[in-house]
Amino acid sequence: MKVHRSVSSPSERVLAAADRLFYAQGIRAVGVDTVAAEAGVSKRTLYHHYPSKDALIAAYLTARFKHLAPSDAPAREQILGNFDRLERLVADGSFRGCPYVNAVTELGDPRHPASKLAVQFKEQRRLWYRALLERLAARNSDALATQLQILFEGALAGALVRGDPALARSARDAAEVLLAASGVRRSTRVRRRSARRS
Repeated sequence: MKVHRSVSSPSERVLAAADRLFYAQGIRAVGVDTVAAEAGVSKRTLYHHYPSKDALIAAYLTARFKHLAPSDAPAREQILGNFDRLERLVADGSFRGCPYVNAVTELGDPRHPASKLAVQFKEQRRLWYRALLERLAARNSDALATQLQILFEGALAGALVRGDPALARSARDAAEVLLAASGVRRSTRVRRRSARRS
């Protein structure tokens, strides 16, 4: 009989458990004992890979950066797609807000590594908007990137409080207005195709 070994290492299992638990229940509410039990490892093994809870928190937030890979999709669709993703997350029912904002709020220490990671993440997202806006030749791309970031953050907070996916749709509509005001128009290819069919 062939024995199937786990595809993930103890370190990966600990990180995956921390991700699930910290996001769903909160960083302060979840102890390392709970993370170790969820991961199926001893507390000693957890501390071998993550010497402190703070180190585990930092690893959890750092791992979340990987979900921000740029795409070759059209820039306008990527920007608006960010709001579409938020709508889907809220509709899913398991949405607990931004893990970076949650960490900063729970820990309450601007010197904590989690706070620094949150600042880096938010700036990375703003720069992501700016790079896409530059591809679109939008006017005032730096200021517009900041405006889109603020719009998204507001939608995120409102959706968390109210649990209403419609807030993300409204924010997407506002983002379209901002894009149009900066000279970014909808793709005309779709309109031309539909005109040819009629």
